[in-house]
Amino acid sequence: MLDFIRQNADKLLEQTLTHVGLTFVSLLLALVAGVPLGILIARQKRLASGVLGVAGVLQTVPSVALLGFLIPLLGIGVGPALVALFLYALLPIIRNTYVGITEVSASVTEAARGVGMTNRQVLMKVELPLALPVIFAGVRTAAVINVGVATLAAYVAAGGLGEFIFGGIALSNTNMMLAGAIPAALLAVGFDLGLARLQTLSGRKMRVGALLFVALLPLLSAFYLVPISRSDKLIAGFAHEFYGRADGYPGLQKTYGLTLRPRLIDQSLMYEAIHREQVDIISGYSTDGRIRAFNLVVLADDRHAFPPYDAAPIVRKAALTRHPDLGPTLDLLAGKLTDSVMTALNYEADYLRHSPERVAADFLRRTGLYKRPAPGERTETVVIGSKVFTEQYILSEIYRQLLEGHTRLRVVTKTGLGGTQICFDALRTGAIDVYPEYTGTGLLVILQPTAAKLKTLSMQSDLVFRFVRQEFARQYGLVWQRPLGFSNSYCLMMRRTQAQQLNLRSISDLARYQQD
Repeated sequence: MLDFIRQNADKLLEQTLTHVGLTFVSLLLALVAGVPLGILIARQKRLASGVLGVAGVLQTVPSVALLGFLIPLLGIGVGPALVALFLYALLPIIRNTYVGITEVSASVTEAARGVGMTNRQVLMKVELPLALPVIFAGVRTAAVINVGVATLAAYVAAGGLGEFIFGGIALSNTNMMLAGAIPAALLAVGFDLGLARLQTLSGRKMRVGALLFVALLPLLSAFYLVPISRSDKLIAGFAHEFYGRADGYPGLQKTYGLTLRPRLIDQSLMYEAIHREQVDIISGYSTDGRIRAFNLVVLADDRHAFPPYDAAPIVRKAALTRHPDLGPTLDLLAGKLTDSVMTALNYEADYLRHSPERVAADFLRRTGLYKRPAPGERTETVVIGSKVFTEQYILSEIYRQLLEGHTRLRVVTKTGLGGTQICFDALRTGAIDVYPEYTGTGLLVILQPTAAKLKTLSMQSDLVFRFVRQEFARQYGLVWQRPLGFSNSYCLMMRRTQAQQLNLRSISDLARYQQD
């Protein structure tokens, strides 16, 4: 892990500054809104239950669900991240301001008014100073909450330490996960201890400290501007897995010398980001239906950095032995899914919003492979897994319907398992029996052969398939069934109009443009 941190020190510093900035921008906004609102409901107590109830409900909404709700309204990037963090910080600040003011002794406020103080003077010189320890406890709680929730900002390309955490999860890279999680935990502990220390000061010192803290908030918030003040000609948005995989961005850097500083985005949001013109280049898959839907163009991989990605199911040998009809049934799909067919199926699901079940059933009917499942009890179970993108959902559903129609097997699906390593580990440990994979992924991500061995394969589809089938059987006891007929290669893509304006047709053109 220390080696990883040393190698990625610049990136880690950028993520940490972004994380600090996100936390304190949202905290500043929550203070500006929450303290006055807490004062208001302390004065108008009939509003208290309603305001605190709404803030409490917002606090209970899962953060990913809240971000998912905000993305259609605000797009991706800093907008939805800051709004979500702001909403999570509101409740402790509003509640503690309300409690702190209402708990001030009535005899103290009456004495203040008795010596001629106005309501404003009572608030500023009596109630707020006495309520300050309680208010500060709310700020402390809000700061710690926001440090944790800010890791999810990476989900919507807003940066922060969540980039390493999401990347580590996608790649099953413990060092990468810890490089993001440990600094985030240390930030939370550090902020909590610092604010706790401030809270224990004497009354006068605490008021001075609180004023200094409020004065420093804009400065701490400005850290968010530091990492994103860049002058890249084109902004790239890459999936976390693509950014870290040997056959993804690292391979492109090695082959083309690319100097992009990509924003990391959840792969389900990349197309939305380029469609909204928030990024100019994205990583993607050559059979994705949204290429057609959003009028994108794939940049030619003219130096062949990406290997062939022929799709085929991988099955546990034990499952094939236990269920003799499993392998022959899976092979019914061999050669039936060409590039154009798979692209059309992805288009139906991604753009026309047809469910994977409907897309799979329509495809099987068109190819004459659909059979209605026979009634009766099914005692033997096969578990099908998939990664977390549309094509895998469709393929797993095609396999489910095919097996239930042509065999007496009961089929359970475990979809959305995450990245390659998660699916592979689930297959190897027996948590699933089969999942669709791609030969290039099996070669470079799982097997990781030497450079000398890669040269002998020449990146030809048939040679790569034979090699991965042989090595998976030898090393892991896993069987590659016959290929489905399409290759879903990694690719870089741009909006067609922008690529034409800049005269970019290939990744080599892009590398030259970046260097000019």
